[in-house]
Amino acid sequence: MRMLAFSDLHTDLDRAARLVEMSSDADVVIGAGDFASVHSGLDETIGALAAITTPTVVVPGNNETADALREACASAGWEAATVLHGEGAEIAGTDFFGLGAGIPVTPWDWSFDLSDAEAEAALAPCPEGAVLVLHSPPKGHCDLSGGGDHLGSEALAAAIERLRPPLAVCGHIHESWGERSRIGSTEIANLGPDGAFLELADG
Repeated sequence: MRMLAFSDLHTDLDRAARLVEMSSDADVVIGAGDFASVHSGLDETIGALAAITTPTVVVPGNNETADALREACASAGWEAATVLHGEGAEIAGTDFFGLGAGIPVTPWDWSFDLSDAEAEAALAPCPEGAVLVLHSPPKGHCDLSGGGDHLGSEALAAAIERLRPPLAVCGHIHESWGERSRIGSTEIANLGPDGAFLELADG
């Protein structure tokens, strides 16, 4: 399975148009949150992405809520998109499980966030071996800030150790866009807005 995965568009419609063009070369598209910027511009960004007809999984970032993302996808008529937040879906024979939001809680009062405890509870139904689509990175992996701090989630790191997904994608920490890491056999990718093609072995 060839996946086109991206995060943190933050209303960049030019990049959205390029992702639409790139999507025809993928079996599945993944959008790992932050389509909006501080809850502004979500409808326009999703409207631009709605031209993607490849099956797509999206999760909310901390710049939009899960409900707002679902409403935007419905309003845009983006039939190929499945919004996941604390839930899973099977696409082309592969299990995906999504959890968006800023994890752990960010310093911003406008941000859509979850605590580590809330994230742990939300991940409880995730089946072992599903591809994890996250907005926030796991603690210590692809989560280094410009100031040298690891800003990721301990709950997400523990879940990856327990569930052993073949792949976990994230965004959120802009300074770590493009970074790759591993927890056991799991590849972790902090995506960024340019999009990256990732291969997942069948079966």
